[in-house]
Amino acid sequence: MDSKRLILALAISFGILAIFTVLQDRFFPHPAPSPAQTEQPAVQATGNGQAAMGAGSPATAQSAPAPGPRLAVDAPMLKGSIALTGAVFDDVVLKQYHETIAKDSPLVQIMGRRRGVTPSYAQFGWTASTAGVKVPGDDTVWTPSAQELTPDTPVTLSWDNGQGLIFQLILKIDDKYMFTVTQNVVNHGASAVTIFPWSRVVRDYKPKEQSSWVLFNGPLGVFNDTLKQEGYVALKNEGMKAPGGVAYSSSGPGGWSGITDKYWLTAVAPEQSAQMNASMSYGVVSDGDGGAYQTSFITQNPLNVPAGGQAGFTSHLFTGAKVVKILDGYQRQYHIPNFYKAVDFGRLYLLTKPIFFALDWLNSLTGNFGLAILIFTVGVKLIFFPLASYSYRSMGRMKALAPKIATLKEQYKDDQPKLQQATMELYKTEKINPASGCLPMLVQIPVFFSLYKVIFITIEMRHAPFYGWIHDLSAPDPTNIFNLFGLLPFNPMAISPSLHVGLLPLIMGFTMFLQQKLNPAPTDPTQQRMFQFMPVIFTFMLARSPAGLVLYWAWNNILSVGQQWLIMRRAVAPKQKTVLAKG
Repeated sequence: MDSKRLILALAISFGILAIFTVLQDRFFPHPAPSPAQTEQPAVQATGNGQAAMGAGSPATAQSAPAPGPRLAVDAPMLKGSIALTGAVFDDVVLKQYHETIAKDSPLVQIMGRRRGVTPSYAQFGWTASTAGVKVPGDDTVWTPSAQELTPDTPVTLSWDNGQGLIFQLILKIDDKYMFTVTQNVVNHGASAVTIFPWSRVVRDYKPKEQSSWVLFNGPLGVFNDTLKQEGYVALKNEGMKAPGGVAYSSSGPGGWSGITDKYWLTAVAPEQSAQMNASMSYGVVSDGDGGAYQTSFITQNPLNVPAGGQAGFTSHLFTGAKVVKILDGYQRQYHIPNFYKAVDFGRLYLLTKPIFFALDWLNSLTGNFGLAILIFTVGVKLIFFPLASYSYRSMGRMKALAPKIATLKEQYKDDQPKLQQATMELYKTEKINPASGCLPMLVQIPVFFSLYKVIFITIEMRHAPFYGWIHDLSAPDPTNIFNLFGLLPFNPMAISPSLHVGLLPLIMGFTMFLQQKLNPAPTDPTQQRMFQFMPVIFTFMLARSPAGLVLYWAWNNILSVGQQWLIMRRAVAPKQKTVLAKG
């Protein structure tokens, strides 16, 4: 096998992989996992207009009630309000996050009111197992015990059904993003009552940001310690065909479920010791864009409320930013299984998560994620230094053999098999492995991909500045050579999205060109021309990638050039001394 063809094949393979990892969300959408092919139980209608699955379940979709009074919510990291009509959590604004890097841009709102453009909300309720028992519904107006919910001021929402039952939602909020909701029922009647508490997270529209191979958005949850992700398209398609719109269901203890975006999550975690029925469903509503995507829980065993007594069921509602340390903290505090998986570290999480923690730790030391990336790259270089040294020494010896290979090509120019045989014999005599030059490239593939995921998915990298013109490492370089970096008053991307190449990608391409110059050139002229175009191809390919990734690649190339130059110089020096001694 021609060694140059092997190197070319590996280079092309790496290029294809890089295209997939960088541009996959534009051209290669990842199909959502198929729903579980399980037989669904019959869905029946209850007297209060809610769907009942087995013993009962929350409604799949409902039209929004008329606007009414609200309970204000104010905590250190979020603010908003709760609709007292229906007790709906539909207004949450994050205090520490803006929509853009501009400090005066609007704060991020992750839950939107029903009847709005982007309705997204959570709700808690009950389903009665006995006919005739009135339970709170969407039009129920709750009475609060205070005007504002804060970490220091819990609030109890109450409603009397007129039949001796008082329903209560006891609300608490911590100093971050977690609500504690206790669904309590006080029975002043003469007989016991059995009811089923339920909870749900609903999104009455389909966001523009779609699921992809590198990042999942949509309904998800952990059931029986297994992560389940259900894409919007799959959930709608299956839900339209399934009874009650239920596309997926599961039974087991605890767990959690909700709906995730790239950086934000709304999820419910019930009592982890309770046996729950979980479902993901789709329904048609008049709000948003006409479709409701929902994840829900309902208890398998009824809540028994004795006459003259009370009973409650406690759940936790997370609605906030997917900060890894916060998710890990809640996972430990409330024993929520695999809560960290709300951050899509992917199948390579054994690599991506440690890389994130390394960068996060370095950022805590330096105060800048860009510097953290630079230091991290040096660390990676040190780890793989022995492998790179072997590779570069081999490449240097190959470069020194170039005149002998040229002689062989001239000698066997009309006999290709003989040329290949003679070339391989020369490599064997000189003890050179022609494929060794590809080893550093192959080693970098998993690191490159994992770093790309970390920069792309983690909120800690969102709007993280570097220096100079790089104000957001999670976004592409904002400069553009096609308008002379802002000197010309027009936007080239209005003509074509491909017309965007910033200064940092240009630097990366130049460093790749320098690195290429130190490598032995392919003997075949066609291969030489292809390799010469690689820096240009990679420059355009990475131009719209996060600046943090391009920074890593450029700095990695610079370190590689220095390392390669030093190793090759040391390899050539002994030969020069030998020649001088013979002379």
